[in-house]
Amino acid sequence: MPPRYRPADVIDGEVAVVRKSPQEKKRLSYAKDRRNTYGENDKSSRRNIPLSKRLAHRADRHHADQALRAVLGRADEASADHAEQVARDRRPAWFRKHPDAPLGEVVADRLRERVQAGMDQQERAEARLARVRRHYRRTTP
Repeated sequence: MPPRYRPADVIDGEVAVVRKSPQEKKRLSYAKDRRNTYGENDKSSRRNIPLSKRLAHRADRHHADQALRAVLGRADEASADHAEQVARDRRPAWFRKHPDAPLGEVVADRLRERVQAGMDQQERAEARLARVRRHYRRTTP
């Protein structure tokens, strides 16, 4: 893996870069990396999110098609206007993805869950939580 760089200064038109320290990489990882907390397998989200969007759009198309098929073959302008109005008035189905949580929050939650389940000692978990908070809070407002 190539080293990560961050811009430091511009010297004579050249951008000088400084390597990130491991501590800075960890702070940024806790703040910027995200984890799926919705409750399903994170790999299945790659398939289920596009599927949900497709199904919502499909429902919209189906409803519009049903409204327009009701007047198929009629030459009556009033019924055609009514069908068009019915097709437009329906609020479209929509899909909104639940946002993923920052890695720092996910790690802290898992540490708390381990203590509640009796898998870890309270003192050790508090020390670990303090380290996570220390790394996580430096990058978040």
